[in-house]
Amino acid sequence: MKPVRPTLLIFSLLLFPIQASLQIRTQRPKTAEDDVVRISTTLIQVDATVLDKSGKIVTGLTRDDFEIYENNKQQQITNFSFVELAPDKPKEPITVKPGKNSIPIPPVPIRLRPENLHRTLALVVDDLGLSFGSIDVVKSALKKFVDEQMQPSDLVAIIRTGSGAGVLQQFTSDKRLLYAAIKKVRWNAAGRGGVNIFQPIDPSDIDLPPKAGGGGKSEEETVEANKQFNEFREDIFTVGTLGAVNYVIRGMRELPGRKAVVLFSDGFALYEMDKGIKKPNPRLMDNFQRLTDLANRASVIIYTMDARGLVVPMVDSQDAFEDVVKSASGAGTQQVGLDRSTELYETQQGLKALAEQTGGFAVVNSNNLSKGLERVLNDQKGYYLLAYRPDSETFDPKKARFNRLTVKLKRPDLHVRYRSGFFGIKGESAEPLAKTPRQQILAALTSPFNAADIDLRLTSVFADDGQTGPSMRSLLYVSGSDLEFTEEADGWQKATFDVVAMIFTDNGTFVDEVSRTETMRARADTLHEIREKGFVSTIIFPIKKPGAYQMRVVMRDATTSRVGSASQFIEVPNLGKDRLTLSGILLRHLQINSNTGLAPRQFQPDEQRDFATRRFHFGDTLRFDLSVYKAKLNPEAKPNLLIQYRVYRDGKIVFVAPERELALSQQSDLQRIDTSGAFVLSKTTPPGNYTLQVIVIDLLAKPENRMATQWTDFDVIE
Repeated sequence: MKPVRPTLLIFSLLLFPIQASLQIRTQRPKTAEDDVVRISTTLIQVDATVLDKSGKIVTGLTRDDFEIYENNKQQQITNFSFVELAPDKPKEPITVKPGKNSIPIPPVPIRLRPENLHRTLALVVDDLGLSFGSIDVVKSALKKFVDEQMQPSDLVAIIRTGSGAGVLQQFTSDKRLLYAAIKKVRWNAAGRGGVNIFQPIDPSDIDLPPKAGGGGKSEEETVEANKQFNEFREDIFTVGTLGAVNYVIRGMRELPGRKAVVLFSDGFALYEMDKGIKKPNPRLMDNFQRLTDLANRASVIIYTMDARGLVVPMVDSQDAFEDVVKSASGAGTQQVGLDRSTELYETQQGLKALAEQTGGFAVVNSNNLSKGLERVLNDQKGYYLLAYRPDSETFDPKKARFNRLTVKLKRPDLHVRYRSGFFGIKGESAEPLAKTPRQQILAALTSPFNAADIDLRLTSVFADDGQTGPSMRSLLYVSGSDLEFTEEADGWQKATFDVVAMIFTDNGTFVDEVSRTETMRARADTLHEIREKGFVSTIIFPIKKPGAYQMRVVMRDATTSRVGSASQFIEVPNLGKDRLTLSGILLRHLQINSNTGLAPRQFQPDEQRDFATRRFHFGDTLRFDLSVYKAKLNPEAKPNLLIQYRVYRDGKIVFVAPERELALSQQSDLQRIDTSGAFVLSKTTPPGNYTLQVIVIDLLAKPENRMATQWTDFDVIE
């Protein structure tokens, strides 16, 4: 790749701000039968993790090292394998000579391919059950995970139990979307988690010794009623937490391979005291059992983390306990410590039970949640798959029992962790297939992997022309050869298809929708061009608030039921903050005139196709266009900007253009500067996915606001 002469790089072309960025162009991979846990009437397949005394994954075991039991009855192991989730290969170090105004350049994401998918993780923040003091601890652990522990081949979602949002549309490999989700993690004042880990002491809650000249504790019935109400409220929010995790797992069922949920919570108790006897809480236990069974069927392991860390369950400065302290022998304070110890133990037991029943583990009494996440990631490196064929009683509808599984190792020096069991209902009943057109479209809209029966390409751009307000304008390319045209009586050919486009926020909340049924009629040369080159459609959404959004589009052919989908991350800037901001990037072919160099052309349909598809060939010259907002001005009312661009392949830099001053000729609005550049794809450029990153530096701004960067990906094809 080589740049076009620098003196010819600047043009004023764009009429509105633009935004384009990385999208996941992947089809859901077809997983081999021995690479996924299955529960069906013909095969029960169980994943088991084997650890040594130091907690490391053990490999090299054989079928003879294991025994598996269903309801204490030994089963014959018919299938056996070890599945290793290959870690990412270490990348070669990239060295770029820093310029005179060097600022660290953020890395660009890479397009996640199905064959490179390593881990699928849902990080679930239980804001229904986190205290105010736990929120910052969880946010710090999440940020460190995205910064340091997340790998390019990870598919990750950060979901809040109290958000009531979508699930699958939040899974991404783009760190920008995850950072936006972390910012939304806040203390939920309506949840069961208070300001502090333990609720403050009210003297009326303590059984005090009789006061001189009087009887026992006053308003005893009122205190008991308040206690019962608080217990009921706690149960309701715990059911909400379990229901939210259940919803997440239902969304993950369609994802390939082994999946994991990491729940950050202050815990929950599954048992209650009834007349001095500890019994299972009926309001919670049914939800708990349904959740663990669903997780086992969906091949999802649940790990839990106690966000409270190491806690000393004693009376502290938050408590108004003058009467307690004054009580004879201090029995009140001792009882408070005992009650809080019991509460801590029971709520941690709930976290442990949820994890252990699904093959995971709980991280408790640890002030370092990042270390706990590291343990989870190490635990995902490999596992054994054991399969057996069930007998007729396993799925007997008359019994509909819970079938308990036990996996034993013949080596006492090793520890095995596995799923607890499953309910005896057929897999088809637990996981219905989407068959109706609406179900097909909904499944494609929410999946993190794009359906590829119809080839769609999407480029969404942020626009704010100052008159109509901010909007999101999307160019959707459709491969005409993937649509079914039927001949009509008059000789015309007709194709009918449904198009649904939706906007979601960073946490999967629905914002807006465009849904329509289109009929396309064509013949002769027009029909040939549609089949040969495809066509581009435009979709416009108004945007009221700045923030991170996802654009998702699904097309379904009414004749063949084939479905295609495309998605893209869009970050709408807050132009009111008065800091350097870049629009997105549009890419297109550019013709070179041997006498005048860069030769801009009229805006033609082929260029719209370039913008939407971002597919180019060896030897092409590529032009990029973008806008620069809110640059600082010097006393002469002029900005002082530097611009540079880089090209990446699979996260590695393959070309760096020299840093140069951004020219200001023909600019009518210096708060909205339009700029362009170009580079040539050499004939030796390997085919594949590439990323163009543009960096702009404002030399007049404060150091923390000096740099803005934007990127978009494109394909080089033969």
